[in-house]
Amino acid sequence: MGRILAIDFGKKRTGIAVTDELQIIASGLTTVATDDLLSFLQEYVRKEKVELFVIGEPKQMNNTESESEQYIQPFLTSLQQKFPNIPVERVDERFTSKMAFQTMIDSGLNKKQRRNKALVDEISATIILQSYLYNK
Repeated sequence: MGRILAIDFGKKRTGIAVTDELQIIASGLTTVATDDLLSFLQEYVRKEKVELFVIGEPKQMNNTESESEQYIQPFLTSLQQKFPNIPVERVDERFTSKMAFQTMIDSGLNKKQRRNKALVDEISATIILQSYLYNK
């Protein structure tokens, strides 16, 4: 079995989370500059077997596409061209940033630590991945 890698795509930064090889536990991996995302993924896939990409799907409250989807679509095209043998699934990412922030509060992080947007993105990717694992 390979890992499942989740991506919380952002214009500037992208949070990344992965499962263990048995696809049981979701863990935050890192946050990378979005401009470096494809090269980061190439390097990661070279070292680790990735079975599936799970990408957050931003939606409005009325279930329509969010504005950010316009930035994600070109990335999805590039991702599928670079990794044609790795399938992509989308997961509704509504509220993941709020859930990530609450997770930081519940974990006892102080205000300065909670302002770390890269950590919020990584935790959001983990929540997206946990949601996928729970619903698969």
